[in-house]
Amino acid sequence: MAGLPYAQTLVMLFVVMLGLTALARRLGVPYPILLVLGGLALGFIPRLTALQLAPDLVFLVFLPPILWAAAYFTSLREFRRNLRPISLLAIGLVLATTAAVAVVIHALVPDIGWAAAFALGAIVSPPDAVAATAIGHHLPIPRRVVVILEGESLVNDASALVLYRAAVAAAVTGEFLLSHALLEFVYAAIGGVLVGILIGAVTRWALTRLDDGFTEIAATLIAPYAAWVLAEQFHTSAVLACVAGGIYVRWYYSAITAPATRLQARAVWEQLIFLLNGFIFILIGLQLGSLRAALPEGRFSAVLWQAVAVSLTAIIIRLIWVPLATVLPRRLLRSLRHADPMPPRNAMFLVSWTGMRGIVSLASALALPLTIADGRPFPYRAEIILITFGVILATLVLQGLTLAPLVRALGFQPEHELEQEEQHARRTASAAALTHIESLGQESWPVAGHLERLRTHYEQRQRQLSDAGGVAGECTPQDTMAYRRLRQEALAAERRAVLELRNRGVISDDVMHRLEHEFDVEALRIGTGNARIPAASGT
Repeated sequence: MAGLPYAQTLVMLFVVMLGLTALARRLGVPYPILLVLGGLALGFIPRLTALQLAPDLVFLVFLPPILWAAAYFTSLREFRRNLRPISLLAIGLVLATTAAVAVVIHALVPDIGWAAAFALGAIVSPPDAVAATAIGHHLPIPRRVVVILEGESLVNDASALVLYRAAVAAAVTGEFLLSHALLEFVYAAIGGVLVGILIGAVTRWALTRLDDGFTEIAATLIAPYAAWVLAEQFHTSAVLACVAGGIYVRWYYSAITAPATRLQARAVWEQLIFLLNGFIFILIGLQLGSLRAALPEGRFSAVLWQAVAVSLTAIIIRLIWVPLATVLPRRLLRSLRHADPMPPRNAMFLVSWTGMRGIVSLASALALPLTIADGRPFPYRAEIILITFGVILATLVLQGLTLAPLVRALGFQPEHELEQEEQHARRTASAAALTHIESLGQESWPVAGHLERLRTHYEQRQRQLSDAGGVAGECTPQDTMAYRRLRQEALAAERRAVLELRNRGVISDDVMHRLEHEFDVEALRIGTGNARIPAASGT
């Protein structure tokens, strides 16, 4: 039976993806779970054409913007504070999971070979931040747990992909040197960070010279792909290049772009990441039918049991590793016990349980080469992809659906640290605006009534009363322009104060993002959305 044309299949996939996402919201089910189940169902429709992506393009198309966006919204302050637990998970746990999975699958399928077994271990070792964030976004999860999980996902992709490529190279060529792999890891990590900072600096330079919102947004879209390609050219970690570049650009982005550009860019990026996430989840399900057909007769049920074994291995290793990595360093180092006391057991268990696999595992499995050096098919490629799909399905459904009731059962207390930081930032911003307004009273261009009105506005805000917005009475066009400029100066003073608090580590990037969004919306409301932060002198 003939399949549907490629273009029709592609359009149908996006339509199904949107429909399943809308249904997930109505049912209150995390959309990654419903998408992966929908993809599974699509894989059994015989007339659908499986979209075959070139393995080398899988990483390039999907991962750069997803990693860049994840790094962009990462709080550098919180990342630094939790670098030790993040490193233990992102490097230590990846190594432990890779080795454990390789041992299990090699015991079950001796013919797979150690190289391919380690490739599978590296594929399923990194949990996915996209799945965890989408599933736990509206849950009262402690802030530190969220930071550790997101930070882990940014770094573990790099360590897993270095192991993955070493294992794939060994499977393709039949050669493996441990010393070479270690040197490659160090070189890839350092080189990837340097490439990311370089691309970030070039992007920052370009944004300061561009004066068109659409061009600026296009530059931010090109940057992650440029970082990925350049890192690949120098054989460094393209993952860390995207992570470092995203963090670098975020640090300077508020000061070099206009509010309208930031609001537009956020909408564009959110839509892009949503489409990429949804498409990659549903794509693997569509290919399930052809992958199953590629298996030898009678192998499908065996592969399902192997997927169950690998899934249990990945889950159990994490449940063991997290408590050990939390308790042992504190038992061995007294200074660590005083600097960072033992976290609550419920938070420790939540980190242990939250290990959903997703985007990176799918992309890695699909990117396996079709053949090895002598032209033979890559050993057990279809089985590895199916096992990977089984691990993703098991972790998403089992851990994802149980996460909400688990969080409620663990009984986390509400946290108020971010709210306190936000209140401090608001008070500081309003005080800065009032101080700046007073200094502008010496200028010739402000209208006296406007100064008083705006001063009242910020004094009321300081007293936590209602806003006093707008300009009352009759105004000439010159008066209106003067008030807009005055309001813009006050907003700029607020923004500079909040940026200074972020730069000094007084508030987190999350608080800065909230306030910046409000400033941007207010700038659009008063008609100054295309203006960048003016100089502090008020000229």
